[in-house]
Amino acid sequence: MELQRRHLLAAASAASLAAIAARAAAQAAYPTKPITVIVPFAAGGPTDALARVLCQKMSEILGQQLIVENVGGAGGTIGVNKVAKAANDGYTLLFAHMGTLAVNIALYKSLPYDSQKDFEPIGLGGTNPMVLVAKKDLPAKSFAEFQDYVKANQKKVQYGMAGIGAASHLGGLMLNSMMKVDVLEIPYKGTGPALNDLVSGQFDYMVDQAVNVLGQIRSGNIKALGVSTLKRLPQLPDVPTIDEAGLKGYEVTIWNGFFGPKGMSKDNIAKINDALVKAMADAAVSKRLTELAVDLPTKEESTPDALRGQLKASIDKWVPAVKAAGVKPE
Repeated sequence: MELQRRHLLAAASAASLAAIAARAAAQAAYPTKPITVIVPFAAGGPTDALARVLCQKMSEILGQQLIVENVGGAGGTIGVNKVAKAANDGYTLLFAHMGTLAVNIALYKSLPYDSQKDFEPIGLGGTNPMVLVAKKDLPAKSFAEFQDYVKANQKKVQYGMAGIGAASHLGGLMLNSMMKVDVLEIPYKGTGPALNDLVSGQFDYMVDQAVNVLGQIRSGNIKALGVSTLKRLPQLPDVPTIDEAGLKGYEVTIWNGFFGPKGMSKDNIAKINDALVKAMADAAVSKRLTELAVDLPTKEESTPDALRGQLKASIDKWVPAVKAAGVKPE
């Protein structure tokens, strides 16, 4: 009987060790199949474009394809929630900007996920600067003139944006709040329609991501009056920052990052982070993202802990600002 018990214990121990070894081998081999990367917006936007550039190179580095899947709707919450509810084996990831994980906390009374508890930060994937642009026949030729004009004409001035919670909404919200003006807000179903109407002069100004407006600025269809970063953009060296032009403290940038479901292993997180850092260091990738006006982070700024801090800082900054403005989702 004792001998039988020992045999059973030995067998159980061997099975346990085999299971541990199998899990370790699986982690060491990760990834062994394609990885789905959820972008919680429609294809063609800045976040989607950035995700596709990074994922293409990361696929080469990891030896497995990273497949971008666009899951839009409800301000990005549908796609984000899909990742929150996914298995934490590292084969479903999220690539999203700060709006979906920080600003939406203030926009929605009840989110189906907790931005800080339901995800594992993996790494920062780039920051998009923004530009204050106006219709080409707006009388103002500088930011100072623009600010004076808006303050003097609040009853007739209109600003446009690509929907509640969009990057252009946040940029305009902060600008108008800091200028202390109350102007008519024109929401659109996306950046494309909004930009088309700005070009045709249907409203006066908007603040949008540089990648969306550079082409129209260079074509002379709209005018650039200031950039949202604290340093001038290499792509628009003659356009001052809004901060240096007189609105001290104005800074709005849209960061994008990779996240995994809660409980994703540290080893798998490290592998995705390593591939991300290597992808951003690639000369061809860096050149392409510079063309898109994306500001690439340093290796230190791309760590999981750094992204966790970035998320918290964005929540601390934007949730009070959006609530104070009384903004509600569409």
